[in-house]
Amino acid sequence: MKIGVDYYPEQWNSSFWERDAEMMAKTGIKIVRIGELAWSRFEPREGEFDFQWFDDIMRTFKRYGIEVVMGVPAGRPPLWLYKAHPEIMGTVSGENSEKSVGRGSRCMNSPVYINYVRKITERMVRRYGSDPNVAAWQADNEPDASPCTCEVCSEQFRTWLIDKYDSIENINFALGSEYSDVSQIEPPVYYPGAAHDPALCLEYSRFCSDSTAKFVKEIVLTIKRECPKAKVTVNARFSKYNPDFYRLFGELDLVSCNNCVSLDIPDDPDVNYSNAFFLDLMRGIKGRNFWIMEQSCGLAEHPLFVPRTTKPGQLSGYAFQALAHGADNILFYRWRSAVSGSDMFAHGLIDHSNIPGRRFYEFSEFCKTIMKLGVLDTTELVSDIAILYLPDNEWALEIQTQSEGFDYIGQLKNFHSAFSKYGANIDVVSPDADLSGYKAVIAPAMYVYKKSAAENIYRYVINGGTLVMTCRSGVKDSNNNCVMDTLPSVYKELIGAEVTEYDPIGNHEQTIVDFAGNKFACRQWCDVLRLTTARAYAEYDDSFYKCCPAVTMNRYCSGVAYYVGTICHADFYESLAGNIMRQTGVPRLMGLPRGVEVTTRTNGLNDFICFFNNSGQEAVINLPKSMYSIIESIGKEKINLKPFGFDIVRK
Repeated sequence: MKIGVDYYPEQWNSSFWERDAEMMAKTGIKIVRIGELAWSRFEPREGEFDFQWFDDIMRTFKRYGIEVVMGVPAGRPPLWLYKAHPEIMGTVSGENSEKSVGRGSRCMNSPVYINYVRKITERMVRRYGSDPNVAAWQADNEPDASPCTCEVCSEQFRTWLIDKYDSIENINFALGSEYSDVSQIEPPVYYPGAAHDPALCLEYSRFCSDSTAKFVKEIVLTIKRECPKAKVTVNARFSKYNPDFYRLFGELDLVSCNNCVSLDIPDDPDVNYSNAFFLDLMRGIKGRNFWIMEQSCGLAEHPLFVPRTTKPGQLSGYAFQALAHGADNILFYRWRSAVSGSDMFAHGLIDHSNIPGRRFYEFSEFCKTIMKLGVLDTTELVSDIAILYLPDNEWALEIQTQSEGFDYIGQLKNFHSAFSKYGANIDVVSPDADLSGYKAVIAPAMYVYKKSAAENIYRYVINGGTLVMTCRSGVKDSNNNCVMDTLPSVYKELIGAEVTEYDPIGNHEQTIVDFAGNKFACRQWCDVLRLTTARAYAEYDDSFYKCCPAVTMNRYCSGVAYYVGTICHADFYESLAGNIMRQTGVPRLMGLPRGVEVTTRTNGLNDFICFFNNSGQEAVINLPKSMYSIIESIGKEKINLKPFGFDIVRK
């Protein structure tokens, strides 16, 4: 387990390097990421490479025992490349679109661009691939699946569709389209403001995601050809255009991501502000621990004004939260705030004054704490609960929003927050993952049909699992066309009920009553259900479908399947999660103060319980027995946590 920073030697006079490296080593920094923005320094003019200055910084870090993550600068092409080949910028809409030069402005399908990326990557790997001080390679920087409608992408989209469907006739049959020739197919964003076919839109989202994965794979192959044993990753982030993370990391050695957290704690208990869901999603991609490549020292650059800084405890607390959810190496963004460029007001550990202040000293104390946690080096999280995340569902529900306020990721977070309330470890995984080890699986809004996912879900319940499904499941076929069947179509036998009609109520609120007489507010969507083999878990208490089932429970073969036909506030999900955990034998921590998050890391012999107070109020947690704090090296019967404070006890 190592703590590190992102460092940009190209932005500082070389006289800074030695002093910075010495200060890093004294602080406890073991690893740095460098290079991912330095293409214009590596290759100031086409074909003229200069790595001597980089050799100096590499030697400096090696002298101080600091490992390096080598960032391939594929996301920051030099200006001379844009000038010589403006086509590499790509376009984001149709014929009247404008091109822009800046970080991330590139067409990932451009053969010209890919060729230049391959060249700079080869040069870097040949020079540094055998350096034992290089711990890993970062193949690109924050790759997303943003749309491009340049001529290259348009043509490749047509080829991608033909490769998938074999003929224009098959494309028309699958998408419900009326093309007479492949040349008529355009990316759906090519005509801004037009009403686009949802089937074509979903295929285009898949194509953009595949293009991103293919681009990253090309860099990975270039690295591996020169250095087969290199450990390669890329830093994922949640964005407007999320790629399919499972495909993106499919051939990479490890998962890494940027951990950009919210600094404001909302008063509304229904606002899921915690970044825990994203961290559990990153861990679930490969089912093992991951790295943080950019742990924020404050909010990132804001387009309109200077962002807020972290409150006392947040900088170290949110890094600890990442560790508690399976992060092994955590690199903070960034060592020092830049004095020029677009990121000049993105907070670093050290401000523009170059004088260490509150954030730096908090970071320094965190490094000292990490030095005490060697017992966690071989630990991992083992979870009883899984939440299924399918990129197709996310894309399709963005293409056609179901009602005012309806949010696919929000539904996943609702359940994640509810089970977290009881201290459960939770994996966020693909519907194709092995589900056999989980005591409960949550499958919200399985909107787009995927045969392997449906079979996996059925298999899980048949073999004794407990499943929770929700409204807007089984709505679309694999092409994003509506299914001609009673909803939830393929899943109706499993849940033992059918949707007779639905009411997209948006942000209007209604009421449901559960089997124990508890009332909960519901909103956004109401499925009116008819029971076949299921029993009603909750019924509507108003509207013309009063007394109709809203939530059902069905015993199917050896398992149980719940169906939640509406969307509720946090209190309902917490009640349902508590009942499911009790019925499946998953241990519950009762009475945790609001904002306190609990996870458990284990090495198979010892369990280490991680407590994090993700709130602005002090919190007290009474332990069931005296436990040993490995941070404070004392036994405790209760844990007192300051705002954003943390502790770890041996169970």
